[in-house]
This record gives sequence, structure tokens and C-alpha cells, in this order.
Amino acid sequence: MIPAVSIADVVKHFGSLQALAGVSLDIEPGEFFGLLGPNGAGKTTLISLLAGLIRPDSGTIKVMGHDVIEDFREARRLLGVVPQELVFDPFFNVRETLRIQSGYFGIRKNDDWIDEILENLDLTSKANVNMRRLSGGMKRRVLVAQALVHKPPVIVLDEPTAGVDVELRQGLWQFIRRLNGEGHTIILTTHYLEEAEALCNRIALMKQGRVIALDSTANLMAAYPGASLEQVFVRTMQQ
Repeated sequence: MIPAVSIADVVKHFGSLQALAGVSLDIEPGEFFGLLGPNGAGKTTLISLLAGLIRPDSGTIKVMGHDVIEDFREARRLLGVVPQELVFDPFFNVRETLRIQSGYFGIRKNDDWIDEILENLDLTSKANVNMRRLSGGMKRRVLVAQALVHKPPVIVLDEPTAGVDVELRQGLWQFIRRLNGEGHTIILTTHYLEEAEALCNRIALMKQGRVIALDSTANLMAAYPGASLEQVFVRTMQQ
């Protein structure tokens, strides 16, 4: 079976800074995969490479077998990314924003799915509100909606619940769990270790541009009897 995401020997420098130092891992179709690490570990750089926003110095990255450099269009069509930054167009309302996003992927007459996304993300009442008038938490919900609007088989969530309320967090995970249950591959980066412990089937721990641990959540827990994933995470980071 072709991996949903295949990352092989990826190296990336920014000037003299080595952001990634030979990262390799495969993520299988239908997995709920966690990518954890402190700030500066290389998680966001890896996501940016996966999305084709920057190029690796060496190594390869593929989405469902499609190289993100050589076959960018198809790789990007198969991927939905929720970025950390609150990036939005201030000239459109929520529904217009999602229709425009659909158009980027050649999808027309997508309102039924847009309505379903809006309902599941508790955005229905904001559908006709200009993006500038939304709170930070609401804008983050729209970013999630944009990532899902073309029904990608692989969904990347880069700190999706940072700065949002508990109610939204719970509603978002219920929706994402449903998508995962329907076969979507989910890749999550988060600082909320309890989220990774509760949601992810496998976890990769990153430090200074390297994967320093990669195993199932169950095996990580079994390796540290009586310990929480947070304790495992801290111990690994200190090694």
C-alpha cells in the first residue's frame, strides 16, 4: 500500500540554521498521526515542505505517491492544511471565502458541503459575516473549513486549537474524528499533549530537526508504565 505521506531523508537549512537534519517517516492511509516537539523542533518547517511552500535542500516528500515538487498540483489537491498563522482575505465573508477556496481546486457548486462544514464548525451564523469582523477563534475555524472544502484525503492540522475555547476544541475534534473514521488521514501538530494522547494512533517526537522517537501511542505508554505522555515527552526532550 502506498503511504499517505512519505518523507525520506529530508534536509532543510535557512542560512546557517539547520531546520531539518535528515527526517524520514511514513504515514499510512487512515492514520491519525501526531507530530510533537518544542518550538524550533522543525515541525512547521516539515509542514511547509509537505505543502510545497518551500523546497527541501535534499530528500523527497510524497503525498499519496505524488512528489510535492515534481507533481505539485496533484500532491496539493490531495492535501488540506490548517496553518498556525491567521491568514485571511479581509474583503470577503465566510461563505465567499470558502467558495473561492473551492474554486482554487476547480470545484463548483460546492455549497452543500460548505453548509455541512459550517454547521460542524459552528459557523453557520457567521456565513455572511466579513472575515475582518470575526474573533481570532472564529477565524481559526474558517482556516479549518478552508482546509476541508475540497475533501482532501490527507488533512494536516498545525496547532489548530491554539488560542481557541474548550467548546470549539471539543467540537472540532468530534468532526475530525468523524473524517478520520471515514478514511481521511490526519496529521496533527500540537502542544496539547493530552490531545495527542487521546487522538493519535502513532506519534513522532521531534527535537532540533530530527525525529528522536517514533512509535504507537500505546507502545509509548507501555514503555513508561504509570506515566502520562507528557512525562514521556519531557523525559525524551531532556535526553
